Amino acid sequence: MPEPGRAPTYRWVVLAAFMFVNLTIQTLWISYAPISNRAQDYYGVSSSAIGAFAISFMIAFLPISFLASQAIVRHGLRFAAGFGALLAGVSGVARGLVGDHYVLALVATLGAAIAQPFLLNAWTTLSTQWFPHSQRATAVSLITLSNLVGAGIGLALTPTLVEPMSVSGVQLLYGLVALLGGLVFVLVARDRPATPPDGVVVATAPELMLVGVRHALSVRPFRVFLVMAFVTFGVFNGLSTWIEEIVAPRGFSSTDAGNTGALMLLGGVAGAMLLSALSDRSGRRVPYLAVALTLSAPALLWVALASSLPGLLGAAFLLGFFMTSALPVGMQYSAEITAPTPEGTSNGLIQLAGQASFVCVLLMAATKTDAGSFTPSLAVLAALILVGGILAFRLPEPAVHIGIHDLLADAGTDP
Repeated sequence: MPEPGRAPTYRWVVLAAFMFVNLTIQTLWISYAPISNRAQDYYGVSSSAIGAFAISFMIAFLPISFLASQAIVRHGLRFAAGFGALLAGVSGVARGLVGDHYVLALVATLGAAIAQPFLLNAWTTLSTQWFPHSQRATAVSLITLSNLVGAGIGLALTPTLVEPMSVSGVQLLYGLVALLGGLVFVLVARDRPATPPDGVVVATAPELMLVGVRHALSVRPFRVFLVMAFVTFGVFNGLSTWIEEIVAPRGFSSTDAGNTGALMLLGGVAGAMLLSALSDRSGRRVPYLAVALTLSAPALLWVALASSLPGLLGAAFLLGFFMTSALPVGMQYSAEITAPTPEGTSNGLIQLAGQASFVCVLLMAATKTDAGSFTPSLAVLAALILVGGILAFRLPEPAVHIGIHDLLADAGTDP
């Protein structure tokens, strides 16, 4: 048995399995975006209908998120995330097997979309249950990394795979990999180690679900970060969904679009790893969150205006490095600033705000110019990110040692 207070080595096994299922569901989400024109011809539908494959993930998240967070609190990480991982895999396989039938492919996609919150809402639950405080932002950054790699695979690899394979063939391949990942996760995952990593049991009573939501939303810094998350996810989801249409008016090809998305995600991997490690090492969250958001604004504006391929790719990398790296630091910040709200609850609220950003995705398409340019909406989003970065400098650092009994006492609930 591990020594009291010593984090078990097995945490890395659980983390690796969880990272892989998060990777696969992101690939399922984004794999139509870089081949929008090819998919339109394959299914015989419009570009908006192909965009619905990605947008459906965001829309389904809204009604399912609360149920997913409740399942994580009541039934634990292994049950809730395992259900999500297996459902995503089965849905991905079904989407590949229906061939060129658009309606059935969209129905199968809804299955994967329903599965997503069971994975995304569990990020900080895993980090808190399995990792010591000094490694939690790093753990969340690694999960973020897996999401970025999954989206990167969908953006960069799909245009290559679709040449020798059909659109549905590629989806079947992604679905089989997702199903394999789900099976592995269910086999190796555990809810928590026998001995808590910091020597302190982190309780998650089911009655804390609604109490935790109320408490989290009463914390002003958390509400501020929710707005930041809404805008940041809006930019990320908008760029990912419309990447081919964003760069096409400037003469860039679908391959260029895929590479642009992949470079943004590669930058996100580098930034998430570096800034999260620095945040853990220094024991501070706010400076890294504020700087990352502030520097994201000019990078986004550069993406909107770049006219050369090297400029576009460089801008995408910098945007990913700063904007995407803000998310794991901000998510761990939120878990700490809202303590003792269960981590699955605060994480679920962030993911809910992020998925509600489908409004931004729709507005980006609705406000593009007659020439097809997305520059006006991207400029507005850059300004909003800059405001968020400035506000972030004024956020307080979290106090991380608050008892769960305090929350229940404040709510008049007996633990």
